[in-house]
Amino acid sequence: MYFPTSAARQLLTVPALPDVTPEPVLCFEASPRKSLFCLLTRSSLTVWRVRPSAPLAHISRAETSLLEHGDNTAVTWSPDGSRIVIQTTMSYLILVTVDYVPDASVYQSSHMGPSVQRNFLPGPGEGIPLQSLSLALEGVICTEGQVLSVSPRKNCIIFSTSSPPSVQRIPWPVYDESDIEEQTARRSLMGHDTWILNDHELPWLLDPDVTVTKLLQHSISGVETWITSDGRAYFVRLQESRYSENVSELDEEETEKSSTSNLANGTSIDSSGSQPHYHWEGTCIHDFDVPRWVQKQRSTDDGSGQSSSTYIEPRRAMAVAVNTRFSLVAVGTQNGSIEFTSFPTPDEPTPIPKVIDIPNPYNRLSGSVTAMEWSSDGYVLAVGWTHGWAIFSVGGRCLASSFGVEDHIDGDRFQDTFMHAVENLFWAPGNFELVVLTPSGIKPDGQVFVLPFAKSATTCQHSPDNTRYAFLQMDDRALVYRGAEQPDMSVINPESDVWQHIKIPQSYLATNWPIKYSALSSDGRLIAIAGRRGLVHYSSTSGRWKIFSNIVQEQAFTVKGGLLWFHHVLIVAVEISKSYQIRLYSRDMELSNQNVLHREVLMSPVIILSLVDNSLLVYTADNMLSHYLIIPTADTIKLHLCGSITFDGIIASPSAVRALSWMIPNTQKRLGDPVDDLAVATVLMVVGGQLVLLRPRTSGTQEVNYDMQIFAERIEFCWIHLRGIGALENSLWGYDGQNMRVWLNALAIESSGSADEPSSVKESVSIPLDFYPLSVLMDKGIIIGAEHEAATRMNLSFVMFRHATSSHLFLHHVLRYHLESGQVKEAVTLAKHYQHLVFFAHALEILLHTVVESECTVDSEDPSTSASPESGTLTAVIEFLDHFDASLDVVVGCARKTEMTRWKRLFSIVGNPHALFETCLASKRLKTAGSYLLVLHNLEQLDENNKDAVRLLKCAVKAQDWQLCRELLRFLHSIDDTGKALRHALSETSLVAQKRVMVP
Repeated sequence: MYFPTSAARQLLTVPALPDVTPEPVLCFEASPRKSLFCLLTRSSLTVWRVRPSAPLAHISRAETSLLEHGDNTAVTWSPDGSRIVIQTTMSYLILVTVDYVPDASVYQSSHMGPSVQRNFLPGPGEGIPLQSLSLALEGVICTEGQVLSVSPRKNCIIFSTSSPPSVQRIPWPVYDESDIEEQTARRSLMGHDTWILNDHELPWLLDPDVTVTKLLQHSISGVETWITSDGRAYFVRLQESRYSENVSELDEEETEKSSTSNLANGTSIDSSGSQPHYHWEGTCIHDFDVPRWVQKQRSTDDGSGQSSSTYIEPRRAMAVAVNTRFSLVAVGTQNGSIEFTSFPTPDEPTPIPKVIDIPNPYNRLSGSVTAMEWSSDGYVLAVGWTHGWAIFSVGGRCLASSFGVEDHIDGDRFQDTFMHAVENLFWAPGNFELVVLTPSGIKPDGQVFVLPFAKSATTCQHSPDNTRYAFLQMDDRALVYRGAEQPDMSVINPESDVWQHIKIPQSYLATNWPIKYSALSSDGRLIAIAGRRGLVHYSSTSGRWKIFSNIVQEQAFTVKGGLLWFHHVLIVAVEISKSYQIRLYSRDMELSNQNVLHREVLMSPVIILSLVDNSLLVYTADNMLSHYLIIPTADTIKLHLCGSITFDGIIASPSAVRALSWMIPNTQKRLGDPVDDLAVATVLMVVGGQLVLLRPRTSGTQEVNYDMQIFAERIEFCWIHLRGIGALENSLWGYDGQNMRVWLNALAIESSGSADEPSSVKESVSIPLDFYPLSVLMDKGIIIGAEHEAATRMNLSFVMFRHATSSHLFLHHVLRYHLESGQVKEAVTLAKHYQHLVFFAHALEILLHTVVESECTVDSEDPSTSASPESGTLTAVIEFLDHFDASLDVVVGCARKTEMTRWKRLFSIVGNPHALFETCLASKRLKTAGSYLLVLHNLEQLDENNKDAVRLLKCAVKAQDWQLCRELLRFLHSIDDTGKALRHALSETSLVAQKRVMVP
């Protein structure tokens, strides 16, 4: 769903300042809000703006400071973005304050006239003035021990050391002495603490003889992970406890002695002498078995006191990325592999990791994993290796990768060094760009690249209308797939240009970048876009955008929860002045507060909106599902609240809900009161990666309970088809990163009265795909998707990225399911809806070929299971094909594409090929008869005089099908080198006498 596009931008990282010595960039770090990032060199620090990409502030350390405290090695931001902590080679922590100067300007632009200024319009996100920053050295912290990793927190700094192996915590400096109470509270809660890594302090460590090499904290959820020196990874949490003895009675000297004594014994005490005490709790999330010979060698070395050669564990963790939206942990290892693991639960066994398949067609060296980061929506993971990079979906699908350049390039001119190695990376706001740092090369400048991406609109808002069409959004435009409106052959032709590019107004994107939500109408003609503030909408019929004429009204609200089209009315969930509303706008009216059709005030922010017929479903952060009826009136349209129901005890985390729909029984639709819809509705949700169906069950107290059925885990997207064709009606389609999984008739709720009904719905079809699906064209029988392509040229210094459209027929998969179940009648009914398609016969041929190959494979593997000619799926397929005129063409087409060893099984059920040849002659299907002629020849069923070939040649001459005549003459010449058969055929048909024909 994420595809690299266009070409990467290279940033010149050396500041344009006097007396600045160019130095290679050691590392970079994004600010908590991802709007800024800092570059660290050996002696300097530079803060950049992400959009527009420009340096805002620069600070250099003096040579005296470098000699006294050491060179820079690593950098991290404080959670509020007001401080930057620099780690040095001599284990000093240098604190740099980031002050925002509101009235100052970073750059002075030259004055341009109106005519010239029109040629220099700001791009997306470039309309907001660059905010001035000031970097200042706050102080230097001398630590005890060799610092390995630093993790700043809101009120303290946590870091790990190697000598001694410990985790330490120190408070931020406090300068305001006037607020005595706040200062005392901060000191009592955040005093200096030290935890020694041993069995007493941290008993949950699998190997206590380690150090913590990386301290990582997820900025949104607060989940913290440790990577230890033995290569294991842990979820950790700092918990508060209390001493049993009254420490506060100790005087200062006794406290000092007690602190020193406890530190030597491996325990910790708050230096302030207060009651609270903190300890670490942890759970291992990445473990492996160390070989026995290594364990034995280590025990021998410990006894002798001599060190042995270091054993490098291939599965040792190098990087960890936490995905709270899907409850998933990604671990990058020493040998370059990627492992996905579910969050551990207290009462369940440790989840088994899933090793992700990394495509490497040329078997190039990838190296160890250097960096990993999930996108903010949780759908994709960016991975960097010492020799490449890749993008993976949450289900493990590789969307793009590179371990070097495939084509020949000019090494001296080529600039895109990220194609060969990546040291660090992070996603920019909106996830439309990936910022990448490459290792230092020959030139010390240009190590930072920005890769643009196109992503599916369903990553922002998973609504049925957005999944009905392939709908992509880029940094400055929307892409809508229009192949469904094209002829059949254009749909399956990958070279067809079937994407409509719709540019978003520059005036809106300049100040409201990035795009947060995109919505498409049910007919694909109306588009709505919401950025940082306000919204705009577009009609492909008129080709015009509508924007707010009043900028103050536009900037007063932000879309939060999504937006949907109901015919020409746009339904929007907004947040304005810390209050929450649902607003209705008309496409036919200008955008303004005066033209809002309806306002519905809510008590909680909206998580997701969904539209089913004229019912609006609103799921809010307080775990409530509300049902509104959309009621048109004479002069406007409004919402009527029909009811609400809570999902407390069912949905643990409301923010994890990504898709929502429901099904109402037909009786309730026709005769029931809409107020009762919630009590009888079957609710479908995607919660995290789980596809969940909730069926209502009313107890004796009239309280509604739900029977939950989980269809599948790690589902990335789902397609709901309540109005399908035949058995595809009420079908549910889900993609898990590898296969398209289909549950036929899963959403039919009329017969769900029995208690065991929820468990009866099983997966019907699993369709493997070699591309990423974007839409299911139900009326075409095709799945549409995309895959990335990278192109290089010898005369270009950069790589060009694009996404190519791909398609896959799903019709034969569904038909095979029916036929394997003995449902021939249902298969015929379904196929008749598609027999008008140009590629219908091709789909039937694929069906027959797949069944023939699978049955022959089973027979060869286990002869005892060989089915009789009258049994098996193949018999049902042949019976099914007899209902269509293309059956004779399908059978012979399949036979010619199948090995001859399969023909015996095929024609034992279809019938004698000679009889089929006669049927073709009788029905004037001469080309099909010609194909059967080849089958008869290979089966040695032609006589010496080739009477069947001569008969067919006479019919072709009579029909004046000269192309078929040429092919038959070539056939006769190929089976008899003497030419006797050819001369006999010519004499029988008197074809030579016709001067218009050229005999080969």
